[in-house]
Amino acid sequence: MSDFTLPVHHDGADPARDTGYVDPPPRMGFFTDTSICIGCKACEVACKEWNEVPEDGLEWTGMSFDNTQGLSADSWRHVAFIEQPAVAEDGKDFRWLMASDVCKHCTHAACLDVCPTGALFRTEFGTVVVQDDVCNGCGYCVPACPYGVVAIRESDGGAHKCTLCYDRLEVGQEPACAKACPTDSIQFGELETLRARAGERVEALHAAGVEEAQLYGHDPEDGVGGDGAFFLLLDEPEVYGLPPDPVVTTRDLASMWRHAGAAAGALVLVVGASFLGGRSR
Repeated sequence: MSDFTLPVHHDGADPARDTGYVDPPPRMGFFTDTSICIGCKACEVACKEWNEVPEDGLEWTGMSFDNTQGLSADSWRHVAFIEQPAVAEDGKDFRWLMASDVCKHCTHAACLDVCPTGALFRTEFGTVVVQDDVCNGCGYCVPACPYGVVAIRESDGGAHKCTLCYDRLEVGQEPACAKACPTDSIQFGELETLRARAGERVEALHAAGVEEAQLYGHDPEDGVGGDGAFFLLLDEPEVYGLPPDPVVTTRDLASMWRHAGAAAGALVLVVGASFLGGRSR
């Protein structure tokens, strides 16, 4: 790891540099193109095998082929299966939407802001990682995440989520899920390169008549400063279980502390004035 200092509030231009890294490498991330996901779940399996993530029951929902049901402390990749009514030229009355979800590695990561132990930290690649041996299981990061990604594992009491395979990045390897994806639905690389590639992909789909194709989490001007893991979707975010307009949950902390300080100061003045008034009578 390069030079590292305690996290500070950053402006979103370069989260690693703004966190204190000197001359960090380019920011790395995921571009997940759901239009070519086939639902094979190779990403889920590869993630579990490489990161030694425990099994999580593999219970069928009875509503789809989804036996993972969502991201959790024991599922750092989740492939959603969405059966959707549709009218197609081939006569089929439904279509499958499949999407591999993951931690978004936000530019403005509220989980970092609320972690009291430093267990969550920003890597030199701009990603966000939990250190298992430092986490005290307080759980503050769980409600702070606007995507509901971070979770506490019952067996060890610690917070867990995708690390974007930080150990593999350190030695120049791509994350296990991207390596295992047979269709390149999950693409790993420099974030700016991925954003440009994603824009070209959307234009191609629109030209082919897939007008509903849209990007999600790619915009640095959104409520979390853009995501390190963003998606090409074929419907609205809510269909995939994603919040349509995520906002960093700690954005008002500074003003809240200022108001609390002002209120405390006013209270001290009132008490002081009452005390002095009582002595003068």
